[in-house]
Amino acid sequence: MSDSPLAPDTIAAIATPPGRGAVALLRVSGPGAFDVLRRVASVDGLAPRVQRLAALRHPESGELLDQALVTVFPSPASYTGEDIVEISTHGGVLTPQLVLDALLAAGARAAEPGEFTRRAYLNGKLDLLQAEAVADLVDGRSRALHRAAVHQMERGLSRRIHDLRAAIIHAESLIAYSIDFPEEDEPPVPPERIHAAVGEVLARIDALLATAPEGELLREGALTVLAGRPNSGKSSLFNALLGAERAIVTEIPGTTRDALEAQASVDGYPFRLVDTAGLRETMDRVEGIGIEFARRYLAAADLVLFCVEAGRALQEDERAFLRDRDPDRTLVVRTKADLLGEGMEASEDGETGLTSGLRSIPVAAVEGTGISELRATLLRMAFGHVLADPGEAPVVTRERHARALRRARDELAEFLSALAERVPMEFAATHLRAAAGSLEDLVGAVTVDDVLDRVFGDFCVGK
Repeated sequence: MSDSPLAPDTIAAIATPPGRGAVALLRVSGPGAFDVLRRVASVDGLAPRVQRLAALRHPESGELLDQALVTVFPSPASYTGEDIVEISTHGGVLTPQLVLDALLAAGARAAEPGEFTRRAYLNGKLDLLQAEAVADLVDGRSRALHRAAVHQMERGLSRRIHDLRAAIIHAESLIAYSIDFPEEDEPPVPPERIHAAVGEVLARIDALLATAPEGELLREGALTVLAGRPNSGKSSLFNALLGAERAIVTEIPGTTRDALEAQASVDGYPFRLVDTAGLRETMDRVEGIGIEFARRYLAAADLVLFCVEAGRALQEDERAFLRDRDPDRTLVVRTKADLLGEGMEASEDGETGLTSGLRSIPVAAVEGTGISELRATLLRMAFGHVLADPGEAPVVTRERHARALRRARDELAEFLSALAERVPMEFAATHLRAAAGSLEDLVGAVTVDDVLDRVFGDFCVGK
């Protein structure tokens, strides 16, 4: 764990958001937590982890502030590893703030964002991956991210990283064993065995890294942009996917002048849906600005739903647009399928002119036809790796994780290249040490303060 010194002072904070509510929670942590409590409440002889009703008073004026439930958690059996007091007051804005002011007057100081969890990490109660999972539990807006965060809290990803690090150290030990016998023509450990061991670790890291793009989407939502010509059914499809009337739908081309963004969930997986202005040449200045916004969204899109009315052949500008798109990230949606006359659907496939590899799904947004199939297809396109192993498989959800894993992978690859070039084992092994160090940084076994500041700076106060 980090060798950064623990703060010797006692901190306090309101742990619940301000506003009207039944209960608010305040936390106090540190060596003086119980003394601070005694200065605001008469609570001698509190049993650990047992709530007790107590009158809270300001330590200087003696003013009665609230009747509250008080619980104590003696060190080390607490969230932070220090003595902790939790006080459940009545909710609202004023009462919790008055109680916090009393705690500060009694000797505590106001906690910084994430300071409680930072102390838990520094005291060995959590590793850095678990600490980040706490933030994801607090901030997560999708069931999928919640599942990933809970699994990470239970050390699912941490165990995988520790196993990888142990395998690298094992390879280092094989090299050290070989170096101990320099006089032998053949070392006791064949180089092929070391090569295979490191290759296996490399493959396991690659498997973890394969989840990184989708893991990031679990946190941010897959940016899914609806594009196409004016009046191609984008807004109706946008409303159908949301299950709400958010976009204005008319038969007049060019109704959508700006990008309209909304959050959507597909089987618990997050999507950011964007309805954009129809793509066409226009002299209308306002519509032109909307089209420029649409092109910016398209440049950043994770997925593109390109809308074309069913039964109509694609025009040259539409085919040109689709030729430039990644078929794994683009889906052609044949809208207004309910308006097709009898016999028209059969001729559609020969007229689409779709670029090779692109998929097409017919939908009728108003009637809901094809929407379930479309949602299932979106889910596979955005989260295929995660869906392939949705149980207890760890997912890399942060760029910090991916960077550390990429550094470890690159060092292992350098090691294998050095072996192929017959570099002496003792020199090639420096790459193994660097790879293990990258994994240690990932779990926070050795972490500098500026990294901790970045990790915990986004936490809410009181956590």
